[in-house]
Amino acid sequence: MPSSSARQVALSILRTLHEAGHVAYLAGGCVRDALLNIEPKDYDVATDAHPETVRQLFPRSQFVGEAFGVVLVHLRGYSVEVATFRKEWGYADGRRPDQVIFTTAEEDARRRDFTINALFADPQETSDNTPGACASARAHSKIIDYVGGLADLEARVLRAVGNADERFAEDYLRMLRAVRFAARLNFDIEQKTARAIALQAKYLGQISRERIGQEVQWMLAQPDAGKRVHAARWMQQLKLDAAVLNEPSSDAELRILARLADDAAYPTVLAAWLLDRHPGSDGTRNFDAQSLHSFLDRHAPDIVSRWRRALCLSNQSRDQLRDVLNLLARCLDWPALSVAQRKRLLACEAFGQTRRLLEAVDLQPLTQQLLAEAEPLLAEGVAPLPWVTGQDLIDLGLKPSPLFGRLLDEIYDAQLEHRVTTREQAVELLRQRHAERPRGA
Repeated sequence: MPSSSARQVALSILRTLHEAGHVAYLAGGCVRDALLNIEPKDYDVATDAHPETVRQLFPRSQFVGEAFGVVLVHLRGYSVEVATFRKEWGYADGRRPDQVIFTTAEEDARRRDFTINALFADPQETSDNTPGACASARAHSKIIDYVGGLADLEARVLRAVGNADERFAEDYLRMLRAVRFAARLNFDIEQKTARAIALQAKYLGQISRERIGQEVQWMLAQPDAGKRVHAARWMQQLKLDAAVLNEPSSDAELRILARLADDAAYPTVLAAWLLDRHPGSDGTRNFDAQSLHSFLDRHAPDIVSRWRRALCLSNQSRDQLRDVLNLLARCLDWPALSVAQRKRLLACEAFGQTRRLLEAVDLQPLTQQLLAEAEPLLAEGVAPLPWVTGQDLIDLGLKPSPLFGRLLDEIYDAQLEHRVTTREQAVELLRQRHAERPRGA
């Protein structure tokens, strides 16, 4: 995360622009966060200087959105976006403007998405270089507010700038951004803004799946269970979940998601939301072990495939989502598993995340039994190095075949259950099993 040094770099850029006779402000999220006493993740500058002028003033810079007047300035190890005040119109693809002209700070503010993101700050000169200088930044800045953003910050309300229907028609992804900001900041969404989102939610599907998936990951991958639930609930209430997940909208309670630990990984969060949204075999969402097992076996694989496409999940995230659900199904069989099977389950890479999901599903008394019986096994060690290998089978005169795996699994199970306690005993058991096998097997 950038320290206050990033702010000092942004202030240096402002000074250079001011000395060249231009209007220039800190803009957008960094102003919002500083006013909320949150350390900004980055700093953006807005100015009346045209892009070519910015490039001349800052030799170490590059266009990153020339048509939109955006220049990335590299200075002292930091990169700051410097954008020319602009006005936009004509959003034929529901994402990008067809026309852009350079204009004034007020018109630039009025084309932005939400009032809390449309604030400018004119910092006064300060020598404050201390880390975490948000409060200092607020005290030493003149805030320029053309759209009522300060009042909405005070009221903790997210409101679209101007006409909400028009703002979302300009860029449908703004609907998901509204949910992300509301969840992250614990803000309410203003009534007209929420109504506009619900009315246009069906158009979100026109946005690329990559952009949708990225917004959802930003919301649900954060290590805060309350904010994750807040985001998922807003998506459902505003009917965005249908376009996000390519399935019917749901009003499901988010009990499993709410109980999930803060440190759950993104695929585990998706697994919890998936279980909250989909009914068990009895048509309700009140899973018992049997109905949950049936759901996981019969329906979960198809839903994982659909969500993978809808959210443009990476192969790794897809595999982790699939693995945590598959392992949850195996956990439901815990009372019937042998010691070796239990140890193999506990040794799975996905068990740590599956444990978090199991605790959130909270199928008592099964969850309590599994966790109590798993502790001594984990303390003992569930994945010791095997005492026999394929080389031992070759030494017995066997050629590699499917029999290899079966014999090695059998001997390893005996090791896990302490039926053999030394390598010599394991090799002897292997010889016995080899001698007992049918001729030709």
